[in-house]
Amino acid sequence: MNMWIGRPGALREITDGASSFDRSPDLGVVEFRSLEGGVTTWAPPVRPRRLKVAWEAMQPADVQHLDRLARRVDQLGPVAVVDPLAGNLLGGGQAAGLGDPSRWAVTRLSGYEDIVFYGGGSGAYVPNSVGVEYIPPGGGGPDLYWQHPNWAGYPVTPGMVVTWWTPGLLTSGAALSQLRIEWYRTDGGLISTDTTTTPGTPMVRTVPSGAAYARPAVRFAAEGVWLLGESILALGDVSAALLAGARPIGEGTPAYSITRYSHVASEGDGAHRDIGLELVEVTAP
Repeated sequence: MNMWIGRPGALREITDGASSFDRSPDLGVVEFRSLEGGVTTWAPPVRPRRLKVAWEAMQPADVQHLDRLARRVDQLGPVAVVDPLAGNLLGGGQAAGLGDPSRWAVTRLSGYEDIVFYGGGSGAYVPNSVGVEYIPPGGGGPDLYWQHPNWAGYPVTPGMVVTWWTPGLLTSGAALSQLRIEWYRTDGGLISTDTTTTPGTPMVRTVPSGAAYARPAVRFAAEGVWLLGESILALGDVSAALLAGARPIGEGTPAYSITRYSHVASEGDGAHRDIGLELVEVTAP
């Protein structure tokens, strides 16, 4: 599977593999040395991830697609970069169940919050626990959704295969009745919902026609309080690897904004053009 780049709903698979790839994290650590010789280090609370990709040769149609994105010809705003090697489409803290509760959403079935968060609102690195306070007669919720910071869901394209699982909730003993993925159009309209009633097994689904976003969720079956823990939304069928013990936490692939762009083109053999291209992510997870 190759990298996909584009606006949500118009992702394009880049045919040629990159000649160089840099996913190095930007730790942003600054060192201060006092006159007395003391050394203090400082690191920012939010560390943006940067993705640098370079191609030596690329199909002409792919060059034109990236050039239009970089020059904002069609519209302003962030560009989605879906990297199959990212391991997890969720943000790092979100995949670990840490921090800001706004990265999750809950249903309201009884006139008040049916799911309450504990812990994460106190700091970016504090684990979240979820308290389920109400289960309606006959089931039907409540649901807990993993939120993308910019869009209705995580960018996908029809025909992709994705894997969704919440091993952290299972480890903490949460009573789950379903794993769920909602599929949305580019305008935010709901297309359909896929579910599985076997939460102990990763959910693997193919993105349906017309879908631009995937919004993962779980449905609870009983009241209680449980540690949220780890979760994974990945490209491809990685269920066997997860069940074999592979760790689900990844750096994630959020919306990338192209802020630096260089393009030097020369005619080649008619099938390719040599280019220089740099994509830099500035949107914090």
